[in-house]
Amino acid sequence: RGRAGRPLSQAAGDGGGAEGGGGSGSREAVERLVREHPVVVFMKGSPAQPLCGFSNAVVQILRLHGVEDYRAHDVLQDPDLRQGIKNYSNWPTIPQVYLNGEFVGGCDILLQMHQNGDLVEELKKLGIRSALLDAEKDQEKK
Repeated sequence: RGRAGRPLSQAAGDGGGAEGGGGSGSREAVERLVREHPVVVFMKGSPAQPLCGFSNAVVQILRLHGVEDYRAHDVLQDPDLRQGIKNYSNWPTIPQVYLNGEFVGGCDILLQMHQNGDLVEELKKLGIRSALLDAEKDQEKK
């Protein structure tokens, strides 16, 4: 039996998980997750209840831009996914943000993109209009 007390065939990830085929931390499973939606976040906790400051910051940045429709995966619920996403991106920390299946970075990089305006442009490529553009127009009218 494997470490989690499961038969080794399941512990090795031969489809014993709910994902089917490769387990939740396999490259194939992670690839499916990052491509399932234009905006995907791997975080600690959920958008409604982030469980670390960095995950909270990512949620707040997306909220500032009016991005409500995105997929969030709580890596604390799935240790295989937590390690699998780090292996997939070759990035050691959580949260991780993906736009159109491409790894963008973590909290620090998303914050930098927010501050320098790049995030508005990247969202535009996905067909998402940043709410900050509307906020700027409102300021100009005053």
